[in-house]
Amino acid sequence: MAIDKNARYLESHEYAKPEGELMVIGISDHAQAELGDVVFVELPNVGKELDKGVVFGTIESVKAASDLYMPISGKVVEVNEEVKNDPSLVNKDCYGSGWLIKVAPTKLSEFESLLDAESYGTSIGEV
Repeated sequence: MAIDKNARYLESHEYAKPEGELMVIGISDHAQAELGDVVFVELPNVGKELDKGVVFGTIESVKAASDLYMPISGKVVEVNEEVKNDPSLVNKDCYGSGWLIKVAPTKLSEFESLLDAESYGTSIGEV
C-alpha cells in the first residue's frame, strides 16, 4: 500500500496534501483498495466553504458507497472534473490524477493535527 509522505490523513482515510497555498484532498491508497472499483464520485461545487470533519461528498464503488470527510477546513477552489468523468482515476492514481478537490485552507493549523504518514501507516497496519 502506498502512503504519500507529504500528505496528512484522517482516520477515515481522506488526505490533505500541500500544493503551494492550496491543499489537495483525496482518499488514500488503502481506502481505494478497500472500496474496489470506484464507479461514481459526488463532489462539492467550487466556492463552497467546508469545516474539518464535515461530509464534502460521496464515493461509490461496486462494493459500497462512502461519505467523504474534510481533513481540513477551507474553501473549494477546484474540483477534479476528470475524476467526475472517469472515477477509476481514484483507483489508478489516488495521490496524483485521482485527487478529488483543492481547497484554500482557512485553518492551516488543522493540518498539523492530522495523522502523519507513519502514524497513518500504523493505524492501517502497514508499518
